[in-house]
Amino acid sequence: MIEILNPDELSRARQTGALVADILQSIKARSTVGTNLLDIDRWARAMITEAGAKSCYVDYAPSFGRGPFGHYICTSVNDAVLHGLPHDYALADGDLLTLDLAVSLRGIVADSAITFIVGNAPSPESAAMIAVTERALAAGIATARPGARIGDISFAIGTVLTEAGYPVNTEFGGHGVGSTMHQDPHIANSGRPGRGYKLRPGLLLALEPWVMADTAELVTDADGWTLRSATGCRTAHSEHTIAITDDGAEILTLPK
Repeated sequence: MIEILNPDELSRARQTGALVADILQSIKARSTVGTNLLDIDRWARAMITEAGAKSCYVDYAPSFGRGPFGHYICTSVNDAVLHGLPHDYALADGDLLTLDLAVSLRGIVADSAITFIVGNAPSPESAAMIAVTERALAAGIATARPGARIGDISFAIGTVLTEAGYPVNTEFGGHGVGSTMHQDPHIANSGRPGRGYKLRPGLLLALEPWVMADTAELVTDADGWTLRSATGCRTAHSEHTIAITDDGAEILTLPK
């Protein structure tokens, strides 16, 4: 299913995007050395509930997970890159933490992810990897305009990632959003320009470049959800929800 939002729905999407951005930044500021991942999940639950929003994760049970997910936010640490299931783990200095959050507010979903280094331990390699995903995300967003195609976005993202020397996995990537979290079209993090669905004003997309330092192969953790790098290398993930407008892409999940 591909949804095209009307002006009222787009206005609601802006509200959802602002909420997601605020929650992520609030949790980032509170996530210090010693913070437990289960505390992060509790914080997310409280903020979602207080805003009158709904979690997209708690009852989520796709074919690739051992569902339902049962938590309010994805917390992926170090070699975990996607769908990190919150568990009893205290963050250590230098940990690489990805927070991925999707909520529904007034019937419209927004989805965003950030990766950051916990504490003060220097990690130039991790910082560089985070920066590459952010540059790839910016490149994809710059390409997203009416008349462009999904393949143009995938090509722009993939070019940044591969030129930086990272292998690219195309199994999981960006996607449409709207009244539900995961919709068509799928937006791989590498692709051929000029191919795929033509972008139209009113389309909501979640773009999410992610990389693993030295592999494109994923393994599933024993929890049935968390996806890790097959080699145990570190990972990074950046994601924004954007709206296609007559003038190009509007980023809905930018922090204030």
